[in-house]
Amino acid sequence: MKKADLKIFLDEKVIEYNRPTFLDADPIQIPHSYTLKEDIEISAFLTATIAWGNRKSIITNAKKMMELLDNSPYDFILNHKKADLARFDNFVHRTFNSEDLKFFIISLKNIYLKHGGLEAIFKKNSINNSMQPAISEFKNVFFEIPHPKRTTKHISDPMRGSAAKRINMFLRWMVRDAFTGVDFGIWQSIPTAYLSCPLDVHSGNVARKLNLLKRKQNDAKALAELDKNLRKMDANDPAKYDFALFGLGVFEKF
Repeated sequence: MKKADLKIFLDEKVIEYNRPTFLDADPIQIPHSYTLKEDIEISAFLTATIAWGNRKSIITNAKKMMELLDNSPYDFILNHKKADLARFDNFVHRTFNSEDLKFFIISLKNIYLKHGGLEAIFKKNSINNSMQPAISEFKNVFFEIPHPKRTTKHISDPMRGSAAKRINMFLRWMVRDAFTGVDFGIWQSIPTAYLSCPLDVHSGNVARKLNLLKRKQNDAKALAELDKNLRKMDANDPAKYDFALFGLGVFEKF
């Protein structure tokens, strides 16, 4: 397929999947339950954190997290006491367990009280038209307080070779505009041009079939390669092609 034809094809797929019906089976439906900016970003971050495996299970367990947070995640995180964390004792999603979730709540409180919130950290550390250095620095901030060693695996670091799929997905949710009713566009301090397409097994396989990606591993180097090719098609909003690549892979078995 010629480059011009490929762009037309993928742009059409973006339009096809970037619409409210996408929410029906996608974890992004969880933050759509909220209207307060902080509730949206916290619920989105926690949902994205457990977004691997069966999507039905992801949605079910994300809803459980929100219920345990009294469906007011920002208020709970800011005002919880140590004793309140006992309610999370039985929570588990694959390898993300109650110990991990308890620390996430404690760390998020530190971030909102000491760093001005999630958006402020990512905005401060986005450089060279990329969010990958910001993701790496976010991990440093997230674990700047005493933490269980096991929990560090649940925040990826692009500077150590990870494609950081879940955080890149979270950033897409926060930064891309809300025009179609899917993404939120509540972080207007970060340009969409800085975003990267979340790279996972589905988007990676489709990208390879379309000659957008040659590297076999879904890692940071592969993400950089995919970034370069997607920016040739839309330098201002490369992450929009997540809808096309993911939709082709998951819904069309491309």
